[in-house]
Amino acid sequence: MSDDSLDTTVPIPLEPKPQDNESTTDLTESVVSAQNLEPEPEPEPEPQEHPDPDPELSESDLPVPASDEPNLAQSSAAMAVGTIASRLTGMVRDIAIVAAIGFGVFGDTYSVANTVPNIIYILIAGGALNAIFIPQLVRHMSDDSDGGKIYADRLLTLVAVFLLGVTVLVVALAPLIIGIYGPSAWSSDDVNTAILFARFCLPQIIFYGLFAMFSQVLNARKQFTAPMYAPIVNNVVVIITALLFLGVVQSANPTTASITSGQIALLGLGTTLGIAAQAGVLIPVMRRAGYRWSPRFDFAGAGLGKVRYLAGWTFLFVLTNQISYVVITRLASKANVLASADPAISSAGFTSYSRAYLLFMLPHSIITVSIVTFLLPQMSRAVAAGRKSDVARDIGDGTLMASAVIVPAAVALFLGGPYLAQVLFSFGAASADEARFVGVILQAFMLGLIPFTVFYVLLRGFYSFENTKTPALINIGMNLINIVAAVTLYSVVDVRWKVPALALGYSLSYVITVPITWRILSRTTGPLPTFGVIRGLVRMLIAAVLAGIAIWAVLSLVTQGLGSSRIDLLLALLFAYAIGAGAYIAAARIMHIEQINDVTNVVRDRLPTLRVKK
Repeated sequence: MSDDSLDTTVPIPLEPKPQDNESTTDLTESVVSAQNLEPEPEPEPEPQEHPDPDPELSESDLPVPASDEPNLAQSSAAMAVGTIASRLTGMVRDIAIVAAIGFGVFGDTYSVANTVPNIIYILIAGGALNAIFIPQLVRHMSDDSDGGKIYADRLLTLVAVFLLGVTVLVVALAPLIIGIYGPSAWSSDDVNTAILFARFCLPQIIFYGLFAMFSQVLNARKQFTAPMYAPIVNNVVVIITALLFLGVVQSANPTTASITSGQIALLGLGTTLGIAAQAGVLIPVMRRAGYRWSPRFDFAGAGLGKVRYLAGWTFLFVLTNQISYVVITRLASKANVLASADPAISSAGFTSYSRAYLLFMLPHSIITVSIVTFLLPQMSRAVAAGRKSDVARDIGDGTLMASAVIVPAAVALFLGGPYLAQVLFSFGAASADEARFVGVILQAFMLGLIPFTVFYVLLRGFYSFENTKTPALINIGMNLINIVAAVTLYSVVDVRWKVPALALGYSLSYVITVPITWRILSRTTGPLPTFGVIRGLVRMLIAAVLAGIAIWAVLSLVTQGLGSSRIDLLLALLFAYAIGAGAYIAAARIMHIEQINDVTNVVRDRLPTLRVKK
């Protein structure tokens, strides 16, 4: 950093109310309610080492108790609009951030520091809130004579006090934390910049927890839409922050040697302010819903320490994810340092990896989550009634319904990934070549999108039986596979291909783990519809490949006739994807892939749909 940067060897005093994180990067699907009011852990993030880079995912993933489904039906249109608006503004947010920080080493220092708060939150609190406390909160609000207010007051107070203490501690330990996640190849300027960013971003932790709790208080009172819209506020704050940063920083390509402490504070505090605002906007909504938080410190005997066994396995699940995440983060950031030594190689590191992962998660967050969210109460009721075969059937239904869109999406994003990434990210400090390479990394991720979807559905099968131990043990094995595959591929490929190799290792871990997980779950549910699912997937793959041929042909022809500007590439993509969608739908009808109609109903109505036709 330049001479006026702050001394990062001592903790940076923060404002009494730290403006919270933009680490919008990954609030993951951070909040989950109970199926039939039973503890249903939803470890975060689903993708092994990634806390999902979008806080929007948190609330769009919220399953609701079965008793609330009619209310949800009435609110579904508003929820759908909120989800779409959150996703769109979230994409603009990420475009603005990449334009501000670029894909070089400086960008990685910000991305790592801005992701760490979410990692820590998920590790020390997110899993417990999702798996243990939130289901209890829903139950107390339903059963207690005061509507669960005293319990909610205690729980909110406990979470706030605990996370505040954690925040103070981790801000002081920022150098140690960055030493864990940052690569040894970083220079002293790189390390100091990351530490300073971390000190401004780490206060996000408390606001992640408050957002999760506020959202659940509202959901328990059948107020579902506000948490869907809250991330829009975060996105707008971060977009403004990025634009201000672009205006303040004179260099088109900022580096850790040229950046000042004031510029770091602007970007770090601005992103933190986004998360604070996301949580804060829910306070007046809670008041209108009839709940006013009154801090209570009488925790003893309040029933806040239940279900330790489940919490322990959930913690293990999350911990193994974070070990894998440390390895991937360090390797990706190191790859950027190595690439910076060769001017002929485009910058590609952790920022590139995380943006490719963001695009990878889009079809999952829009399609799979919508479908599985409304299968959860159904599976939970089946378990309570002892109908294990119904759970097996629901697993098959959910897998095929999600795959009906996920399979063609994987093919489309694989073929158009480089063009799409160039359209989205070639602004400001990010060059066209660097942006386009994000699409290459995305192609490696796309190879794992289908098994990733199946794994997501299978986990819900375990959770419907309140089984957190088996997923935790499976997750350990999957993370080991990911680490071994990633390190092996990383070590044998050229510098240019090291980050795509990490994404490929991630995909391979799901490809290998899913068949094993399928077999293990069948021991609990009874026979799963294996052959029906395989037949359905094969038909979908054939239809998607036919559509892919159409997409490839159109892209090849259109891009030759048009220029290479963003608008030209965008037009080419829109035209190619429109042709591809038509080809897939036509092929699906010919091949009797009836799940297309079911998915349309789910996305449109946000309600459980017809059974899968096998």
